[in-house]
Amino acid sequence: MRLATVLFSSTLLLAANAASASGADYIRAHGAQGVNLWRLATRERERQKLGQLERPALLVQDNANIGFIADTEEPNEFPDQWFTQPIDHFSDSSDTFQQRYWINTRHYTPGSGGPVIVLDGGETSGEDRIPFLDTGIVEILAKATGGVGVVLEHRYYGKSIPVSDLSTDNLRWLNNDQAAADSARFMANVTFRGINDDLTAPNTPWIYYGGSYAGARAAHMKILYPELVYGAIASSGVTHASLSNWEYYEIIRNAADPTCSGHLRHAALAIDALLSVPYTKHYIKTLFGLQDLIHDDDFVSVLEAPLGYWQAKVWDPAVGSTKFDEFCAFLDKPIFGNSSLSSLPFGHEDRLIRLPDGIPIDFSIVNYAAYIKENYVSTCDTSVEDCFGTYDDSKFLDTGLDQEWRLWLFQVCTEWGYFSTAPPDPTHPRIVSKLLTLEYASKICRQAYPAGKYFVVPPMPNVTAVNALGDFAIAADRLAIIDGEVDPWRPCTPHSDYAADREDTIIQPFKIIPNAVHHYDEYGLKNINEEPEEIRKIHEEMIVFVLEWLKDFKAPGSR
Repeated sequence: MRLATVLFSSTLLLAANAASASGADYIRAHGAQGVNLWRLATRERERQKLGQLERPALLVQDNANIGFIADTEEPNEFPDQWFTQPIDHFSDSSDTFQQRYWINTRHYTPGSGGPVIVLDGGETSGEDRIPFLDTGIVEILAKATGGVGVVLEHRYYGKSIPVSDLSTDNLRWLNNDQAAADSARFMANVTFRGINDDLTAPNTPWIYYGGSYAGARAAHMKILYPELVYGAIASSGVTHASLSNWEYYEIIRNAADPTCSGHLRHAALAIDALLSVPYTKHYIKTLFGLQDLIHDDDFVSVLEAPLGYWQAKVWDPAVGSTKFDEFCAFLDKPIFGNSSLSSLPFGHEDRLIRLPDGIPIDFSIVNYAAYIKENYVSTCDTSVEDCFGTYDDSKFLDTGLDQEWRLWLFQVCTEWGYFSTAPPDPTHPRIVSKLLTLEYASKICRQAYPAGKYFVVPPMPNVTAVNALGDFAIAADRLAIIDGEVDPWRPCTPHSDYAADREDTIIQPFKIIPNAVHHYDEYGLKNINEEPEEIRKIHEEMIVFVLEWLKDFKAPGSR
């Protein structure tokens, strides 16, 4: 196993178990509570490090087993490389920073003229994307085209950090326009180590790929810089920014196993009902081990945490997570070994467990409580209010560079939104509490980013900055839209149910991967013939349309 793949597998495994490095995975689904989860995971990693002082520090996953390796004899095929960028592309300032990138030149023939396949690192360390140079989409397309593969780290993430801390003022250059200008300047000026050919755009065809937020960026780059971006592939590209993102849970409600979805739906209604009565509120919180958590909305936001496991599903078991399915199985675990209870309808007399004072509750909610206590409350080594409360502003004011959660959350609060809430219609079926309101989800923006001298975070994010670039209808020749059928982010992509359907063509591919979750096409195997049928199919189709695009390339000034 290559070192890069080892690192990547470990990263994905940790993310799937609520331990992602950057914090972005937490913030996407959990907002302020996500900061708490990020903090708890960080503490746990630190404790593990302290307990492993005499052992090597590289955590790996090999054949689904976790262990440590001391070293690797294989040379690093993809060393860090650097490109100088201005901190502010739109002023006369001379301040610069170093943007990190990596290249795969395995398949490039000198003098062939490209293409360059660039993968946008998005809202995480670019190191997390290096495996796509080796076995994923960059390697697949570079091999098929004889091109150079590149992973480009996003400003402020990983080691591409232009500032000394993450204060409100110092984050003011973390926005869509500046990040797009970084990519454009890189494409037009970079020289690749070991390659004497000029592979800059527009003289060389560049194919820009991204997944999720980076997928939206790929689409935006094709709109903003068409003279540089010859082709673009937006995978799970969230080109529609919204304030309330209740549809995220709606996808899960409809796509999850019906029994599990039913448990979650009934639990949300029952728990809300118990919380609405002062007499029963204490008992339900105590059942979950969170009786000392002051605010009810903080309580229910902890309960939604396992739903984030849905997004961690990946078709490749080497990097995917089974945590969501394990959570569902836990909810349906028979009480006292009586498996016949599972076939009875929710709330049936035989399914009921009595809380103190005789309060009846379905056994699936008792299981839910046990799961939360075992997997979340047990990680708290202080008070539950300290671990899971979100109303103490002082908890969110540390601006050190180690507070990586501040990065994507700043983008959420200024331009992207996506606050996780309950459906706006109180009669709509739901798997989360009605207490998850926009006010609750967005208050972190006011807490974490006090007004600076040079920048003030708006009361609500300016989602127009995103949607003005095309929204659901974003389209261009040689812009491919690829989404997953059961991706919780599909409602924010051009494949949303809110969007108009469109034709799938070679010049404007528009593809949906059946039963796929989040940017499934980004992952790949060494031999794509060994991939699952739907993944192999989408990879073969991507190779076809990219090769067709390249047939029409003409450098500026050529006849």
